[in-house]
Amino acid sequence: MDIITGNVGWIEVICGPMFSGKSEELIRRLRRAMIARKRVEVFKPAIDDRYSADEIVSHGDLRMKSQVVTGAHDIMGRIDWRSEVVGVDEANFMGPQLVEVAQKLADSGKQVIIAGLDTDYMGRPFAPIPDLLAHAEMITKTLAICVRCGNPAKHTQRLRGSDDLIVVGASDMYEARCRRCFEPGIPKQTEMDFVKAKRMDKRAD
Repeated sequence: MDIITGNVGWIEVICGPMFSGKSEELIRRLRRAMIARKRVEVFKPAIDDRYSADEIVSHGDLRMKSQVVTGAHDIMGRIDWRSEVVGVDEANFMGPQLVEVAQKLADSGKQVIIAGLDTDYMGRPFAPIPDLLAHAEMITKTLAICVRCGNPAKHTQRLRGSDDLIVVGASDMYEARCRRCFEPGIPKQTEMDFVKAKRMDKRAD
């Protein structure tokens, strides 16, 4: 990793599909900052209450206390300007204003670490990550494991639910897939449906 010295802020972006360790990496970096005795603040969107209402929680159950905001605009009103490091999880739920907020925080001398999905359930670039990548000094791309074939997975497959862009869910609604196994949108036949169909075929035999 590049070393930045002096009273200079910067933006770090951790991006990739679900189940690729983004929140885990965010927590790891924030904990290292705490060990270094830096003032750290953490923010998460209120809409993400899958595992905890007031903690960042990885799918591997790593946890860190966080402030809850309704969107990026709330961060500027809640921030303690003495903070040196600011962490933001689930960037895609924060709104497009997160780009401007991150810029302002970095310009004020803070280390800003943001985690989020880089593509949506259709495989399209997922705002605001693309714009954040353009402004970031440091970028980390994480990959998951495809549940179908075991290859590196860069996509988040939605298994059921609506066609809305944002639908909060975990392993009950999403899984990681590689570019070959990924089906944009919602598959007509999920893996669970496939297993059920196979069982029905066996019973019919």
